[in-house]
Amino acid sequence: MTLRIDISGVSAERLRFAASPLAELTAMLHVLAEPGHHPQLAGWAAEVWAGLSPELSERLREAEFLWRSSQADFLIPGWPRPTLAEELDDVDRIDDATYVTAALVTTCGSNRIHFGARSPLTDVTARERALDLAQARGAVQEAFAERLLADPAAVRARVRDTLEQCVEAFFEAAWAGAAVQLATDLRRKNDLLRRQGVEAALASVSGAVTLAPDGDCIIVDKLQDKATAARGAGVTFIPSVFNRPHLVAVHAPGWQPVVQYPVAEPTPSEPVALETVSLRLEALAHPVRLRLLRTLARGPHTTGELGHAWELSPPEVSRHLAVLRRAGLLTARRDGRYVRYTLNVPDLAALGTDLLAAVLR
Repeated sequence: MTLRIDISGVSAERLRFAASPLAELTAMLHVLAEPGHHPQLAGWAAEVWAGLSPELSERLREAEFLWRSSQADFLIPGWPRPTLAEELDDVDRIDDATYVTAALVTTCGSNRIHFGARSPLTDVTARERALDLAQARGAVQEAFAERLLADPAAVRARVRDTLEQCVEAFFEAAWAGAAVQLATDLRRKNDLLRRQGVEAALASVSGAVTLAPDGDCIIVDKLQDKATAARGAGVTFIPSVFNRPHLVAVHAPGWQPVVQYPVAEPTPSEPVALETVSLRLEALAHPVRLRLLRTLARGPHTTGELGHAWELSPPEVSRHLAVLRRAGLLTARRDGRYVRYTLNVPDLAALGTDLLAAVLR
């Protein structure tokens, strides 16, 4: 299961390493929304939440679907700029249809296959489908999707204003410290690219990123089967201090391929009982269950949502979920007429950082 980025005909100069203030802010927002994914940053997250104004706290929660389970494509720039303001200006230049579809993909816990080439702004069927998916995710997601479809300009302006408020609240201080580590990493990556070539530079990004033997494709080891092409635009690699263990990839049609990778050191795993390890490894010894865990790592899902995501029947999904629950890797919570399943990140982490990174990336 891989993401394949076709780079045939793309010169080495088109493979760029650059820091992005907006991508790093997005990584920070993800930590605030999902601190369980980042235990090494739990103290930072708690401190930030304690210092936020009630208004900004509410704003972050109302829009967190843009960065909680996955990151909206427009928040990971293909052409990073020196300042956050410049990158937000670039986001403002994206047309409403593109922005709204990207936002709904993350808000609804869905993917573009549900919309196809149709825009929910103009196509009634796509709009109803988006609202149905958002409703299944909860009342807050549904309200956000309704506002976005009713008045995209107002929502876009509010999201930008929220991100700008984060600068003084926590981003400016955190970015000052992160920028030093990012600059050090970028010097090393660009030096490797210049002196040793693409393969060496990719190897330094992550063990999950490799160059195909023919040199025409970048292979990203993720629990999904996707493909995209760099064409003339190339590929951008963005280092991050805050996104470990995630390896974020923008690969949707119409977007330039981008890979955001972590530069921080991994946190060692804690030992667990052998019996528990055996039970959990047995539960994980099936590719379908790994796929389900990859989706659940992005946030709570119902059986129906998991079935749609992987084209599985409800009984088949239920059987696999039962195995994972017996192994203690999932919890279930009823929310009205829906039952949502959640990944137990700490228990998965106890099996080892390599497994956790493979699922979360």
